[in-house]
Amino acid sequence: MAEQAPQHAGHGHGYLPAMGHDRLLPYYDVFTWLLGARSLHRTLADQAGIAPGERVLEIGCGTGNLTLLAARRQPRATVVGLDPDPLALARARRKSARHGTPVQWDLGSAAALPYPDESVDRVLSCLMLHHIEEGEKDQVLSEARRVLRPGGRLHLVDFAGDDHRGLLSRLTRRHPRLHDNAGDRIPARMREVGLSDVSDLGPGRLGVRFYRATR
Repeated sequence: MAEQAPQHAGHGHGYLPAMGHDRLLPYYDVFTWLLGARSLHRTLADQAGIAPGERVLEIGCGTGNLTLLAARRQPRATVVGLDPDPLALARARRKSARHGTPVQWDLGSAAALPYPDESVDRVLSCLMLHHIEEGEKDQVLSEARRVLRPGGRLHLVDFAGDDHRGLLSRLTRRHPRLHDNAGDRIPARMREVGLSDVSDLGPGRLGVRFYRATR
């Protein structure tokens, strides 16, 4: 799941590539499969409860695995995947074409969503928020709230709290951006941007937690 990062970060982009560097992207799907990301995707899709006719947006969709799952789960929904990494989106488009799964793939940043106010029923975010700089996390959540219709929901899973039992969490717990998610910071941020009915839905694999919030 790629997202915004400063230009001086050493990778030459205005975002952080899914594997940290473009040349590692071909290994991304294998890497996430070995870590059990598919289980996170299934749980998040279950929690989203997508209905026919709804519009669904995944922010920071990377190579599109969760977006495609959402489209397969509810073929009568309109499903959109957004990511700032054109190489990751190219892989997502190839998967979508190969499996005949209709998805709209858009290049863009979660901090400046290219969609009208109140135009989306579900916003999904999987292991993306920790990629965001501290100063932009509130903007990302504010943008998610802006595009949600009244009653629409944000479903988010990310590294959070103080649980470092998961393999990837143990490997990355010194990552400075993970500190921004510590304790109840994620649900607190959701409330601060005006989202309501914020719920911690519990832990998942890899030392993550699932959250839900409503506009």
